Amino acid sequence: MSRVEDFLSKEEEQDIVQAILEAEKNTSGEIRVHIEAHTKLDHIDRAKEVFKMLKMGNTKEENGVLIYVAVNDRKFSIYGDRGIDKVVSDDFWDSTRDAIQAQFKKNDFKQGIIDGILKAGKELRTHFPWQQGDINELSDEVSKG
Repeated sequence: MSRVEDFLSKEEEQDIVQAILEAEKNTSGEIRVHIEAHTKLDHIDRAKEVFKMLKMGNTKEENGVLIYVAVNDRKFSIYGDRGIDKVVSDDFWDSTRDAIQAQFKKNDFKQGIIDGILKAGKELRTHFPWQQGDINELSDEVSKG
């Protein structure tokens, strides 16, 4: 098995999917997690590429958030669409990164990702509350590259 497949167990992946479902329950925002082994790009540049690859920019309100992890590089990034950047506080991305990083430093990768998801979901709920007719526009499954 590769390090990507060893990074999270099937049960941990399901816990992450459950966290995404919970975070998206009261918002029209969309959250995805993508895990891959390595990137030659700067991790934020790769997150932007993956964001496009997963068609996350196609949400109606431009309110997608990607948590990107490069396992072998020991790097991660959070990337959000334009609609989110327009409304969140300046420290939102840094505080979300810090929440993930605190758990990653303890080698609790599942909890780090979940903490990031729930923090992003809370912010999305504030600025993009769920409304009648909202649909889940993107898959909630963890994608891998």
